[in-house]
Amino acid sequence: MALTKVLVTVKTYPTISAKYDELVCTAGFREDGSWIRIYPFPFRKKSYDEQYKKYDWIELDLVKNAKDFRPESYRPVSHDSELKIVEHLDTKNNWAERKQYVLGKVYSNLSALIGEAKSPTICTSLAVFKPSKILDLEVKAVAREWDKDKLAKLQQLKLFDTTTEEGKFKVVKKLPYKFSYKLLDDEGKESSMMIEDWEIGQLFWNCLVKHSGDEASAINDVRAKYFTDFTKNRDLHLFLGTTQTYHYGSHNPFIIIGTFHPKIDTQFSLF
Repeated sequence: MALTKVLVTVKTYPTISAKYDELVCTAGFREDGSWIRIYPFPFRKKSYDEQYKKYDWIELDLVKNAKDFRPESYRPVSHDSELKIVEHLDTKNNWAERKQYVLGKVYSNLSALIGEAKSPTICTSLAVFKPSKILDLEVKAVAREWDKDKLAKLQQLKLFDTTTEEGKFKVVKKLPYKFSYKLLDDEGKESSMMIEDWEIGQLFWNCLVKHSGDEASAINDVRAKYFTDFTKNRDLHLFLGTTQTYHYGSHNPFIIIGTFHPKIDTQFSLF
């Protein structure tokens, strides 16, 4: 595929690999507006925040990932492939530049999207989805510790962090809650979709520190942003993605891997 420019819109924390020191999954848009997933990508000794950020245009040498049947999945030519950060798209004019790429193809019907995912000739695994209504942000208590037997088998969307000077990765604290959106599509079909985006987890931990360990207050802050603010003040779109393992086996293989949330535009163009 040679050098490819990608606008990063989805970025996960690194995962641990037996072959490389650390990996990260990234997804975004090519210059023509089509989706692309980059996995695996090994990080070096820099911290996560020193790497490319969401809405950076990056450039690197990619080839199709032969181990992943999903058509959007590519990988760097080699584990030490050079990555160049070209530029960053900011939020000026209510995210105008970002909208040019993100809103090119938007789904509003989940059944149609799932049908494309299940079709062997289409096999859609990344999409922008616009719910007709967000009914609730569901919060469910889950196990507070990682299953040690499953640590080596974590999927690419699980969360890792780095704190050591040597650049070695350790597993971050497991979120004690699962966050999901209960939503409707354009036909009124109700679904509950788990949010696997790193940002909602980081928000919870930041709010927990802010409230001196009070989990109820931290959850209220997460709800204030992801439900109250996003549903009342934002033109909310969801980045959806499938996991390779459950793409064909699950009734609804999509999870929420990010949000796109410019303010609601109340101005009308005269032209």
